[in-house]
Amino acid sequence: MADHSRPARPVILGQNQYGKAENRVVKITREGATHHIKDLNVSVSLSGDMDEVHYSGSNANVLPTDTTKNTVYAFAKEHGIESAEQFGIHLARHFVTSQEPIRQARIRIEEYAWERIETPGAGAHSFVRKGQETRLAQITYDSDAWEVVSGLTDLTVLNSTDSEFWGYVKDKYTTLPEAYDRILATSVTGRWRFNWSADEQQMPDWDASYEQTKQHLLQAFAETYSLSLQQTLYQMGARIIDNRSEIDEVRFSLPNKHHFLVDLEPFGLKNDHEVYFAADRPYGLIEATVLRDGCEAKIPVDLTNL
Repeated sequence: MADHSRPARPVILGQNQYGKAENRVVKITREGATHHIKDLNVSVSLSGDMDEVHYSGSNANVLPTDTTKNTVYAFAKEHGIESAEQFGIHLARHFVTSQEPIRQARIRIEEYAWERIETPGAGAHSFVRKGQETRLAQITYDSDAWEVVSGLTDLTVLNSTDSEFWGYVKDKYTTLPEAYDRILATSVTGRWRFNWSADEQQMPDWDASYEQTKQHLLQAFAETYSLSLQQTLYQMGARIIDNRSEIDEVRFSLPNKHHFLVDLEPFGLKNDHEVYFAADRPYGLIEATVLRDGCEAKIPVDLTNL
């Protein structure tokens, strides 16, 4: 009988992974009448000795994706959710150490923030969804080393002045007038890679690191007199690297949320930098990585793949 477990033609299997994506888990921690909430979207991706399931369909090395889903919910109970990063570390370690065919686990997490409703009539169990940004984390483990990348997306910021844009290249298609006082606005997507990679190292305080990194990002945006969005991006990344010793690499993707002065002259009105049209598209897209000197860039250029 012919062996159909390997293709007869010169075709080989390349990089592959599988898992359960977007497991929504909400964990309520009750401390008497005071409750705390963690709201995560967890995606699990596993890789390792998986050739046979592709070549012959043998599931002998396959942990069902339904099992990975169940593990997420069970771990929320068994380990709790201290932080997105810590929860991802628990999951990644479990999958790699409990299943011999699995050589690497990658856990991606989005965290949706809630804040307590502070009113005289509300108890310590009422929350409103916080609308600033979505926190992100990716944890990768292969039994030898860890890689933890944290970040955020949809953090919209705006400076109503202290921004200029002039002195740029002009050709016959250029119509944009130079600006010496403009609105600078963007929706920040950022990732930062930690230099923690082994259990022997002291683990960062993930929540404190996130909050302080975000604060440095915001302060750099607010305090930079900007001649270009690129300059602002660099200052944001440099401030993080300068002040957070646990971080070696920062990558930002910044869409320029253009605000154009509205021509009010047809109505006999002067527009003294007061009324703007907020254009949603097309938009300039500024992306770059800021690194600690001597470190290698590892965060993908396309942040949608992280």
